[in-house]
Amino acid sequence: MRIVLLSTYDMGRQPFGLASPAAWLRRAGHEVVCADLSLERFPAAAICNADMVAFHLPMHTATRLSAPLIERARGLNPAVRLCCYGLYAPMNAEYLRGLGVETILGGEFEADLVRVAGGGSVAEVLEKLTFVNPDRSGLPDLNRYAKLRVLGVERTVGYTEASRGCKHLCRHCPVVPVYRGAFRVVQPDVVLADVRQQVVAGASHITFGDPDFWNGPTHAMRIVEAMHAEFPLLTYDAIIKIEHLRRHCELLPELRDTGCLFVTSAVESVDDEVLRKLDKGHTRADFVAVAEEFRRVGLTLAPTFIAFLPWTTRESYAEFLRVIRELDLVPNVSPVQLALRLLIPAGSRMLELEEIKALVTGFDSRALTHQWRYGDERMNTFAARIFALVGEAHKAGASRAETFNMVWKETFHEELDLVARAAIPYLDEPWYC
Repeated sequence: MRIVLLSTYDMGRQPFGLASPAAWLRRAGHEVVCADLSLERFPAAAICNADMVAFHLPMHTATRLSAPLIERARGLNPAVRLCCYGLYAPMNAEYLRGLGVETILGGEFEADLVRVAGGGSVAEVLEKLTFVNPDRSGLPDLNRYAKLRVLGVERTVGYTEASRGCKHLCRHCPVVPVYRGAFRVVQPDVVLADVRQQVVAGASHITFGDPDFWNGPTHAMRIVEAMHAEFPLLTYDAIIKIEHLRRHCELLPELRDTGCLFVTSAVESVDDEVLRKLDKGHTRADFVAVAEEFRRVGLTLAPTFIAFLPWTTRESYAEFLRVIRELDLVPNVSPVQLALRLLIPAGSRMLELEEIKALVTGFDSRALTHQWRYGDERMNTFAARIFALVGEAHKAGASRAETFNMVWKETFHEELDLVARAAIPYLDEPWYC
């Protein structure tokens, strides 16, 4: 079978969501063309000759970008079988089927893609897979993707996954409707083989894209220990919950010593009542303790937030900015984190809350989210102003400190004179959803 795998957006990374299924499908004897449409042209000729076209939908932005391309693929080849796979495929199944998509796959999609390509049916339960080494042939070179910036030096970044799913049920998280508390590991030999091939391709830093690298801390640490032993100069970053960083703080020196440059952690809010509603599993005090421990150990914490939640007020937003400043985290926070507004996609656990049900004004099929507004129109105006301000600063090339100063002035109506600090390591792709 002739199959085209497409990615529209993967946060500036070479798509693991193309490389992994490509390996499975090619092993099964299928002819596979991969295209990363964030860097490449729409492969019209390949689609005209394809038997199946499959879109990888790992996030909200990728799903929105895919919609017109699904229609375009169907127009070019009316007989082609259309498939969508990834976290955002099941939660948008009704919308996607309306576009002509026949097959919808969620987590652990590789084996199902092989079955569908062979004329079979998909598994009824979330499988435990024995993975194969991702096949990255035919994808754009790593040096065309987002770079690591550290002390004025630009470094090529690779991307892999050591696990999927999550044991936790954070109310706003898109992983939850698909995995429902399940957690699946990628076998260490496969992870290390994927790292190895990306180092050969020029990577000097690896991003682990697991929803939470320490869902299985023993599994994760065995991988980075082996990676560091083989590539002692290779650095990496990972995503880890505040809850896990607090519980396993004794492992932080080992992260540092195996080459971890920074850890991204979804803090979301500094209000304990809001954290409880989000079912985050940590408190404001936990966040503060983790930030202090990172500073003591010599690691960089990169916290992420949902700045504008339904419970956000001018006062709570001001407190959010104060906490970032007091913890000396201004250089650590990507400016977009100062402006993000809660998305409530189809199937979100946020809709379990009666106060959220009462707030939403309907589902926007074009935006693929339940729309909501503050009862106080001044808050809607303020949130829009902060988002615009951050966007303007980004276009102007403003630094993180300069952007924070602008947001601070908009919030407090006073200037803030931040003392310049050495730049922290970060990836130059600023968007997270």
